[in-house]
Amino acid sequence: MCAPPFKVSHLAFSALVAVLPMSRRLALTASMSVRIAFGGLLICTAVCPAHAMDGGEIARNGTQAGVPACASCHGDAWGGNAEGGFPRLSGLAEGYLAHELDSFADGSRDNEIMGPIAQGLAPEERRALTVFYAGLRAPPPDGTPQPDDTASDRGRMLAQTGEWTKALPACAQCHGPAGQGVGAAFPPLAGQPAAYIAAQLSAWKAGTRRNDPLGLMKGIADRLSDDDATAVAAYYAALPATAIGGAR
Repeated sequence: MCAPPFKVSHLAFSALVAVLPMSRRLALTASMSVRIAFGGLLICTAVCPAHAMDGGEIARNGTQAGVPACASCHGDAWGGNAEGGFPRLSGLAEGYLAHELDSFADGSRDNEIMGPIAQGLAPEERRALTVFYAGLRAPPPDGTPQPDDTASDRGRMLAQTGEWTKALPACAQCHGPAGQGVGAAFPPLAGQPAAYIAAQLSAWKAGTRRNDPLGLMKGIADRLSDDDATAVAAYYAALPATAIGGAR
């Protein structure tokens, strides 16, 4: 018999939201509003045992243990939330997704939202999610506005040629010429929200994200000014997303 729907405490969710910056708090609570009912967060988990490890079911509806649906933040098509700075998940490489979920769970990638979520997922549930997301197509271009010319030129230069006077290699050397990503270690940047990319550069600089190969991104982020981080984030956000994980 399938398990019935159940409630996750709204107080627990509110405690998580309360520590976020206001812009992300508003975006998150707006996306969650359709799931709030009578003071509780309804998560429809009519999951039969045979489908307990269905990554799509977890992504859409959460788990019976109380982990919320990924769609709550990452969108119903998992293309991300530009205003809230939540990244797209569809079409990312399976190995990269697995590494990031494990990093959230073990604390090598600090995040006030994803840490508790990853820790609440069983290893087999994390694997099921990575298989599901890697098999999706990247979303089509959505008419994202182009950055202003100055930011675009600076961001393009940093992305394509780097700035060797500052010992900054081109982003394209690892992430691919179109920002499409390379393998499990170097994720796609094209089409990711600018706020997300900039936040990750800030996290590497601050040392709250420590899970990249050989600490490469820490050294790069340390040499980027805030303006340069903003410029390169805007450049990649304006490029069309590309799936590297697979397609269904």
